[in-house]
Amino acid sequence: MQIKSKLLTLALLIGISFSVFSQGGAQYRVLVFSKTAGFRHQSIPEGVAAVKKLGQEQGFGVYVTEDANQFTDENLAKYDVVVLLSTTGTILNEAQKAAFQKYVQSGKGVVGIHSATDTEYEWPWYNKMIGAYFLAHPRQQTLRLQVKDKSHPSTWHLPDNWLWFDELYEFREINPAIKVLINADETTYEPAKPMGANHPMAWYHEFDGGRVFYTALGHVESAWKNEAFLQHVHGGIWYAAKGKLPK
Repeated sequence: MQIKSKLLTLALLIGISFSVFSQGGAQYRVLVFSKTAGFRHQSIPEGVAAVKKLGQEQGFGVYVTEDANQFTDENLAKYDVVVLLSTTGTILNEAQKAAFQKYVQSGKGVVGIHSATDTEYEWPWYNKMIGAYFLAHPRQQTLRLQVKDKSHPSTWHLPDNWLWFDELYEFREINPAIKVLINADETTYEPAKPMGANHPMAWYHEFDGGRVFYTALGHVESAWKNEAFLQHVHGGIWYAAKGKLPK
C-alpha cells in the first residue's frame, strides 16, 4: 500500500509539473469569459471544454472565468486574447469596461462567439468593437454558408460553400468597417428578419488599437465537436493573438 501511495504521489507531482511547464511555455495566453446576465446557452460547457482542448493541442494557455472582477488593468495585462464565449446582457460595470477598453487599446485581441453580440447593448464602444448587435433568429436550420474570404486563418480550411446547422443570427447596427469572412445565403433557409444578400456570419477587423474576430456560429452543442468549426475558432484566436495575415 505504501508503494502504491508513493507511486500515486509521484504521478500527481509529475502531472502538476507538466501542467506548469506547458502553461509556462505557452505561445500566448487566452482568457475565456462566459458570464451571462440574460439567456444562458446550454453549449457553454462544451465551448469551454473545446477551447481548453484546443489550447492543449495547439500550445496556448487557456484560463476560464465568469468573474467580471477579473477585468482589471493588472489582470488583463496577463492575457493576449479575451474570448467572449456566448456572453449575454450587461456583464461589466463601469470600472471593468474601462479596463477592457484599455486592454484593447494596448494592442491585444478579442474573440466573440455567438451571443457575444447579444451583450452590452448600452455601450456604444462595445457595439463598434464586436461589430454588430443581435437582432433576431429563426428556428434552428441548415443553410448554405458562403465563405467570402479564405485569406484569414479562421477560413483557410473551409469550402467555398459550407453546409451548416445552427441558430442563425440576424444583426443590427453593423459596423461598416468589419471585414466579412462568411455570409449566410438567405435563399437556403427561412430567416426571421431577412437581411438580404449581405448577411455576415463571421468577420474580423482592427479596432481601437486591437484585433477582433467574431463568429455567430456555435449555439448548438454539436458544433463544438465539429472539426471544421473548431479550426474556425482556433484560427480566430490565433489571429486575435498574433495579428498575422498573408501579405
